[in-house]
Amino acid sequence: MSRLKQIRSRIRSAAAPRSLRIQLLSRSLLVLAVLLLLIGAFQYVIMKDFLYRNQAETMSSQSHGLPKDLFGIPGRVPEHWNLNNINSPDRRPLVFLPDMSIAYISENGEFIDWTGAAAGMVSPQLSADKYAALQEQFEQRVHGEYKVVQDKTGREQLVVFRPAGGPGAPAGLIQIGKDTAPLQSIVLRQLLIFITLSAIALACGLMLYLPLLRRTLHPLNRMVRTVEHINAGNLGIRFPSRQGQSEIDALAQSFNGMLERLEISFEGEREAKEQMRRFIADASHELRTPLTSIHGFLEVLLRGAAANPEHLQTSLKSMLGESTRMKMLVEDLLLLAKLDRQPVLELHETRLDSLISEMEPHLRMLAKQRTVRFVLTGGVKGMYDANAIKQVILNLFSNAVQHTDPEQGLVTATLTTTLKEAILSIRDNGCGIPPEHLPHVFDRFYRSDASRTRSQGGAGLGLAITQSIVEAHGGQIQVFSSSGEGTTFKVSLPLNRPS
Repeated sequence: MSRLKQIRSRIRSAAAPRSLRIQLLSRSLLVLAVLLLLIGAFQYVIMKDFLYRNQAETMSSQSHGLPKDLFGIPGRVPEHWNLNNINSPDRRPLVFLPDMSIAYISENGEFIDWTGAAAGMVSPQLSADKYAALQEQFEQRVHGEYKVVQDKTGREQLVVFRPAGGPGAPAGLIQIGKDTAPLQSIVLRQLLIFITLSAIALACGLMLYLPLLRRTLHPLNRMVRTVEHINAGNLGIRFPSRQGQSEIDALAQSFNGMLERLEISFEGEREAKEQMRRFIADASHELRTPLTSIHGFLEVLLRGAAANPEHLQTSLKSMLGESTRMKMLVEDLLLLAKLDRQPVLELHETRLDSLISEMEPHLRMLAKQRTVRFVLTGGVKGMYDANAIKQVILNLFSNAVQHTDPEQGLVTATLTTTLKEAILSIRDNGCGIPPEHLPHVFDRFYRSDASRTRSQGGAGLGLAITQSIVEAHGGQIQVFSSSGEGTTFKVSLPLNRPS
């Protein structure tokens, strides 16, 4: 049973028009057909009412031409009017009423059909209440409307009424009816003509609408063909933003935005993979070196050097230094992992000028023979993690010391403020950084001088850690440098203004 349902569902889905062109065409023609149907219905009602009303006015005019002595004797027709003998010359007064019926309703409600069997018409009779209401309307000089009723034979007639009384004549009503079949024939003929013209209009509209619709949907079809050729290798393709249709233009702009985001995402993913590859290679290289050294010293000790106190002491010191280096590297990697995942900072209101002044003895000791200058603006405070900011200052100062001459070196630490930020700058007069290396100085394990030994520099994680800490505080770090003119690191941190 479920299999049968699936087959039926597939048949329905296959039979359903999936083409946008077919759907637009069918729905447009459906709307047009419904409008024509409504117009035809209104036309039928209005034309029918117009014909009936016009015929009623004609019949009312004809009723005024009836001989006055027709109503002279209440309840009967004058004897010289032989209504049953169609060949009688006295029949002539009613010749002007073909296919019509005529009846008299007396004041007391008596109904008399004056048409006669020879005329082939039977006057329809209304209820006594309706006739009384009509007589009351005429007494109040209110002209009655026409009515459409059926006679005893089932024939539909259009009937009008007029008062029978006049000066010196008894009161009553004259009812004149006419077969509605000729009027219905006219209305149906007009309706048939309208239906025929509507069908022709729909057919012509179909023939004219198809090429117009095809041309209108051409930009959309072109976009579909373009999308089919887009893949991860050519995400730089863009759609024209102005094709003459606001909806298509909006769709093109949306597609362009999506392609741009995809291109950025793919490019970011490629860069992330490349960075991860370099990171793993660099981390493996950095960890392999101290491990190799420790392994070598252990082999030497196992071969008998442990019996020599001098060799033993040298080997143990070397292994301690390599293990310390490896421990620092692992700690830096763990710190970077924490900062990348979700930095946890202990924020407190901190005065940066006091913090730097507190670190001044340590920094001067680190600089050794180099000249150190501090230019600090007082009262600079904000919500910072003091230990993390100390690590930022220490990393930048160590980097400046490392790249300056031991005797001629000059390191300047400057603290200033703007309306919203505290600006900390560390400047040195060292060899500077070549322009091609500037975009990569904050990359992990990156060294501008690939030939530099580890005794002259660290593993290349200090600036990466510094950048992560600054960004965790909502700030940013920039580097400015020229070869032979020194380097400046500029740190911007959000500033708490006094309320």
